[in-house]
Amino acid sequence: MKVVSFTEADPRLPKPGWTRLGLARAKNFSIGYFYRSAGHASIQHHHPSEQVSVIIHGQMKVTGADGTDCILGPGDSVYFAPNEAHCIEHAGTELAVGIDIFAPARNCDLWMNQ
Repeated sequence: MKVVSFTEADPRLPKPGWTRLGLARAKNFSIGYFYRSAGHASIQHHHPSEQVSVIIHGQMKVTGADGTDCILGPGDSVYFAPNEAHCIEHAGTELAVGIDIFAPARNCDLWMNQ
């Protein structure tokens, strides 16, 4: 068993207005908690990991490769298949908070190396 205290989670600051906290990580999955400020948006990207994002607070707009988009609010989630192109952007005025789950595990290198 491995316990990770929220106050001791691995913080990453990939971009201004975006904080990620690594909560749990193993070979087959990673779980992170995120905060995104108003105006934050990711570039369209893809990765070999499956991804599930769950919104806890605020609103996020998700856009698929075909341009289809949807606004997610508290309690909503989205699934991205491996290598499915997508982007996620803050869609409200208040802080957006959520959880990202990746399988297999991935890191923030894409964002940290821009």
